[in-house]
Parts: sequence; C-alpha cells; structure tokens
Amino acid sequence: MPGTNLTRHEAQQRAELLAVDGYEIALDLSGAQEGGTFRSETTVRFTARETGSTFIDLIAADVSEVVLNGTALGPSEVFADSRVTLAGIRAGANELRVVADCSYTNSGEGLHRSVDPVDQQAYLYTQFEVPDARRVYACFEQPDLKATFRFTVKAPEGWTVISNAPTPEPEGPERNVWAFEPTPRISSYITAIIAGPYHAVHSSWTGGGRTVPLGLYCRPSLAEHLDAEALFAVTRQGFDWFEEKFDYPFPFAKYDQLFVPEFNAGAMENAGAVTIRDQYLFRSKVTDAAYEMRAETVLHEMAHMWFGDLVTMEWWNDLWLNESFATYTSIACQAHAPGSRWPHAWTSFANQMKTWAYRQDQLPSTHPIMAEINDLDDVLVNFDGITYAKGASVLKQLVAYVGTDAFFSGVQAYFKRHAWGNTRLADLLTALEETSGRDLKAWSSAWLETAGINVLRPEITVDEAGVITEFAVRQEAPALPAGAKGEPVLRPHRIAVGLYELRDGALVRTDRIELDVDGESTPVPELTGRPRPAVLLLNDDDLSYAKVRLDPASMAVVSEHVGDFGESLPRALCWASAWDMTRDGEMATHDYLKLVVSGIGKEGDIGVVQSLHRQVKLALDLYAAPDRRETGLASWSQTALDHLRSAEPGSDHQLAWARAFTATARTDEQLDLLVGLLDGSETIPALAVDTELRWALLHRLAATGRADEPEIAAELARDATSAGERHAASARAARPTPEAKAEAWASVVEGDKLPNAVQEAVIAGFVQTDQRELLAPYTERYFAALKDVWDSRSHEMAQQIAVGLYPSVQVSRATLEATDAWLVTAEPSPALRRLVTESRAGIERALHAQAADV
Repeated sequence: MPGTNLTRHEAQQRAELLAVDGYEIALDLSGAQEGGTFRSETTVRFTARETGSTFIDLIAADVSEVVLNGTALGPSEVFADSRVTLAGIRAGANELRVVADCSYTNSGEGLHRSVDPVDQQAYLYTQFEVPDARRVYACFEQPDLKATFRFTVKAPEGWTVISNAPTPEPEGPERNVWAFEPTPRISSYITAIIAGPYHAVHSSWTGGGRTVPLGLYCRPSLAEHLDAEALFAVTRQGFDWFEEKFDYPFPFAKYDQLFVPEFNAGAMENAGAVTIRDQYLFRSKVTDAAYEMRAETVLHEMAHMWFGDLVTMEWWNDLWLNESFATYTSIACQAHAPGSRWPHAWTSFANQMKTWAYRQDQLPSTHPIMAEINDLDDVLVNFDGITYAKGASVLKQLVAYVGTDAFFSGVQAYFKRHAWGNTRLADLLTALEETSGRDLKAWSSAWLETAGINVLRPEITVDEAGVITEFAVRQEAPALPAGAKGEPVLRPHRIAVGLYELRDGALVRTDRIELDVDGESTPVPELTGRPRPAVLLLNDDDLSYAKVRLDPASMAVVSEHVGDFGESLPRALCWASAWDMTRDGEMATHDYLKLVVSGIGKEGDIGVVQSLHRQVKLALDLYAAPDRRETGLASWSQTALDHLRSAEPGSDHQLAWARAFTATARTDEQLDLLVGLLDGSETIPALAVDTELRWALLHRLAATGRADEPEIAAELARDATSAGERHAASARAARPTPEAKAEAWASVVEGDKLPNAVQEAVIAGFVQTDQRELLAPYTERYFAALKDVWDSRSHEMAQQIAVGLYPSVQVSRATLEATDAWLVTAEPSPALRRLVTESRAGIERALHAQAADV
C-alpha cells in the first residue's frame, strides 16, 4: 500500500526528540479546475532536545526544495516513498522548508477533488485521519506532535476557502489568496482546507457570555436541500448541552459544518471545520430515523471538539476513547437535552450500534476495546464496531457504575487539566476515580483490556402456584472465535431486571431491580416469593454490554406480544436478542421470520422497523436453508407489499415498507407494480415516488432483468447529478448478464480511475444475492487479483474492494477452502489478512445458521 507504515516505536522516538512549534503552509490551488497537482510549500519550526536525525512525512509527486536550517538538501537524496530524511538537526531551534508538487485525489483521502456534473465546477476538501495530511503538506504526522498551523491558500477566482481558523477576506490583485490566522495547538490530522464555489448559510450561537459564528456549506446544486434551520437547531442543542456538561468553553473561534461530495465516512471532526457526507442533505423524502442518524452524526463530531481536538490521544491505541466518548455523549445529548426531538435515542443505540458491536465482537479479529496499535496499518482497519459501539456501550455502563454526576465531574476535571495536550486512558480514569471515589483499575482491566462478549441467562425455579422459589443470573464467557487472541473472561455487569405483566393487551413494567452481576452465578433474592411475571427481562434499560437470553416462558410471551411492550427500549432489546439468537443458530431463520411478521405491525419506532427490514432480508439471503430460501423470500415480499398497501398514507412507515418491498419484489406481478410505480401507471395513495425512490425501483428492475441501458440512461437524464451518476453506475452493475458483470469487474479491479463513491456504487450493484450462479466464477478471480489490488491502491480504495467483492454470497465449504488456501499462499499484510478473515467468518456463520434452519 502506498506510503511508509509508521510504527508506534518510531513515533515514540520522534516525540522524545522533537517538540513542534508551528507550521506555515502555502498551497496554490489555482489550477484545481483542471486537476493534476498543486504546489505545496511548508515551513515548520521545531525544537530538538539533542542533535540527531529524524524524518518528516510527505507523499508527493515531486519534491523540488528541502532546506534545513538554511542548508539546501538534495531532494532526490533525502526524499523516498513518503519520508524526507533530516540528518542534520541541531539541539534547540530548527527550521525546515519543503516545496513539493502534491496530487489531488479522487479516493476521499488527502485533498479530494470532485467535479459536480451540474455546474462542471471542481470542489475540494481534505480528509487527513489517519495519515493523510502528508498528502498535502510536509508534517510530523502523529497526534502527539501538536503545533499551530497557519495556512495561506491561493484558489481560483470566485471560490470560497474554509479552514480551521475564521475565513479572512481574500487578498491580492485578483482577490483569490486567503491568509488564515494561526490555529491553536492541534494535531495535524484535524487540520482542514475546503475550497470551491460552495454555497453558504451563516448563523451564530450565543452562550457563556460570547457568540460563536456558525456556518453551513454545500455545493450550489444541493442548496435547495440544505435544511439550515433544522441543522442549526441540532447544532445549538449540542452547544448548550456540551458546554453545560463539560464546563469548558467551546475551544475554537467558529464552527463550520461542510457537506462535501464523495466522503468516505459519515463525518470528520476537523477543528472548527467539520466535513460531513453530503448524502445527509436529503434530496427526497426520508424517514425520521434518517434525521435522527444525521443529528447523531452532527453531535458526535461536535463532542470531538472537546474530546479529541482540545484533548487528544497520545497514540492511536486510544482511538476507541475518542470515538466511544463522542458516540456516548452524542446519544446522551439526543436522549436528555431539553426539547430534544429524539428522547428515544437509547432505543436506536440498542437496536443499531450495539448490534454492530455484538457482530464485531464475535469475529476472529475481535480485540480489546483498548486495542494494540503497532502501526498505521493497524489503526486503518480499526474504525470498527468495537472502537465505536462496544466502547460507547461500556462507557454507558461506566456512567451507571460511577454515577452520572461523578462521570461528568471527572470529565470536566480532565478537560481543564489537559487542555491542548495529549493523554492516555489512565489520565481519564484518574480523573474519574477522584470524582467518584471508585477504584477503576479492576473495571478497566476486565472491560477495556480483554476481548469477547458475555451471555447473560436467567435461571428461574417456580413452584406449582407460580411463585418464584429461586432466581439467579448466569453469566457465560463463550470461547473466542478461532484465531482470536486472548481468553474468555467473566466481567462485572451493572444491570436491571425488568418485570412485565400483560395488562389490557399491553406489556407493562411492574417492577425493576438493579444489581451488580459478577462471576458465574448471581442470586437475585429480591425475586424469591414473588409471583412469576409474564416476562422477566435481563439488562432492562440496556445498562450493560452483553448478549441476553430470555427464559422459555418469557420467550413464549414475547413471541406472541413483542409489539405490545408499552415502551420502545424493551421491545428493541427483545428484537435484538432474537436477531442475535438467529445469527448464533439458536433460532431458526424461519422462526425469526415468523416472529418479525407477527410483531412488526405493532412496532412504532421507525428506526427499529427499518432495522428489522434489513435483518430479515439478510437472514433470508444468507442464513436460510437453501431449500427454504425462496419460500421465505416470497413470504417476506408479500408481507412487505401487504404492509405497504395498509400503511398510513404519506407516513414514514409507508415509505419504509415501499423500500422493503422494492428490495425484495420477485414475482412478475410484483415487478409489474414496480414498473407501474416508476412510469406513473400505478399509484399508492400519498406515496411520493420521488428521485431516490425512483432509483431504488429502477435498481431492482435492472437486477431482475426488467430494465436495461435505455431505462438507466433515461433516468440519469432526469437526474443528471453526481448522485444520479452513482445510482446509474450501480444499476448497470446490477444487471443479470455476464457482460454487465464483466464490465463492472473490469472498471473496479482492472482499472483504477473510478472515484471512491462511484467505485463503491459499482461494487454494491455487482453483488446481488439472487445472482449466485452468475457471480460464482468471480470467486477465483477475486483471490487472483486481491494481493495486487491491495498493494497498488490507497487504503480506502483497496478496502472497498477487499471487503465488497469478497464472495460473501457463495455460502459453501468451497468458499472457506478457497479463502484458507489464499491466506496460506498469498502472505497478506496483517491489515488485509484481518479483512479477509472477517469476511470468511461471515461464510462460517451463515453455514451454521443454515444448518439450524433445516
């Protein structure tokens, strides 16, 4: 993979030698409309503790000048791969100047350049996490070498340039040079440049005796979809809540949020200049779950302004703490901030984030939350469900363990003590121990330094009169997956046990007992002598992180009444338990389908409904026994159609069922309905067949052979936007012909010209679960090409291919054998080995689930 792989040991050595004072960076982006390369001039001043040698990081097409302390160094002699060797640094003050030509990218890394087909204008933004500031300017690229950054940017006339510091008035004869003030001391990975003819809306937040300017930016072609007031409302909610909880003023001079094209992640916490994928500007009707997810993203990045930007991890092994803290506090803000639109946010967290965490924690690559990060390759594949979702779940439990007030008091002390510095986990735990009075060493060891997941089961004995005579919580520590490092461990859990009764057709909680679970068996004497309730729910309120099982009697009631819980969170916990049992082969796929079909009609939480749609489709595609699969899919598609027709016209549920039905329509009659909805000859009351739904309809018709190039081209003409281009590319790749598959494969694997977002769309279209026979020959081609792809592409582009084109729909022993043979002979890097091994685990799990469904 391009770029030298910086190791933790090298970073530690460099940090022991250097302290960086500041950078002055001049970028000439005046040729951005044409692309190619741009001129980058960096002057960095740093102090060395002793004479010696080190290196500065840079990825460039050409280096023309390297001057260290007034002495010119031959670029060809000191620059290689992604490093400039600095052999003559002196004790005390040093100054380095590096002039290079760096390249625009189309991979979402470094300085990404995208051309909007609507106005044919180029739009630029930077994405630097983890090691990609070196693609734009020379820097000591590690989080603990903080410095100030002063950017000067020359751009095409009429453009806007945004960075971490407030945007100045442009200078020069053509008023196209932006000279920014220096930033505070920050890490290189959160610096940013965003440039182009962006549309802007401005506002402000006032609090704590000061006013913070707010900005929202997007391409002009999306301006009509920029719902500024809704976004500013969430932003102000975050400012109010975080400033109160953190008791530390917002640390930057302004707060811009920039919706940018072809962004790989959800968003990035650049200091004062957050970049967000512009798919969050909804071009068509979406459900409230999409707005909730967008708000969580906005709040997540805002939390990083304090936790991550103001106080930064020393090295990437504490990445989890950055991301887990931002995830936990963003959900807490949604759930608890006065006037929040999403007070049920913990339901969404239980149903989506924790499901992601449970899946990740059962892969061969499972790792402790505090992962061992030896080099950049390790961290690049570590933005996973453990780093984000398990970590946030464990933080939620920590809050329950130490108390909410003590937790935030500790956080406040942590910010004040370490502002503008770098920290380790121990620094936060020390602050929390001081405010809570609890010793957190044992808790940290059990939860943060071990891998794997526990299972909690109720053990209940009832006499003939239905009275509980014994009740205990049994904790299990299942063996870790084959290949995983570590040993299974039992952990301390803070949980609640909920008692539910059926009253007037509703499952109502009649009591709640909170307790500490530790060891293999924990008695609950408070339940002895009580009549057995209809449902006993472990981990009620979702305080802990564990897989939960229901006792047989409770499961029988839940199977009939899962939709009758009065609150959304216990419903979500029961749905999650059933899904987990299906993935583990403890519940047959056809039984899971029956459970969902019987209960989903009463599920009011739209986010839960949409998760169930995705899970049922996945279960039928991969976990159903092959001879049951088509029957199950036919049943589900008819269920989806029935709910579509009966849903409240114009409601979120109607739209969700329209998408679920579209994704699985299969009979001639069902596909005829899709054709009719697309051409307007069929209607469903109040269902808006708008731009995004039209593409969904067309994609399914293309995948089933009912639409081809003329229909795709016509739809693209209706929607001649960058989003339309992605949809068209995906629909073309979805067509069920050998020629379409060969064309898609060649564009991704044999060519390397596609932008990241288009490549992702082609891969998504290429892999269709009902085209297994057509895709079968590509298993061998995947393994033949993978190593070369990995070694020749940037990380983001290579990972898309490694994960997206793995033959995951070929659920067979033969796929496992082909994978194992490749792992032995290809000698992949640890990062690539991890990705392939994770995909292999999906085949193994699917085979196990299929056997359980027979």
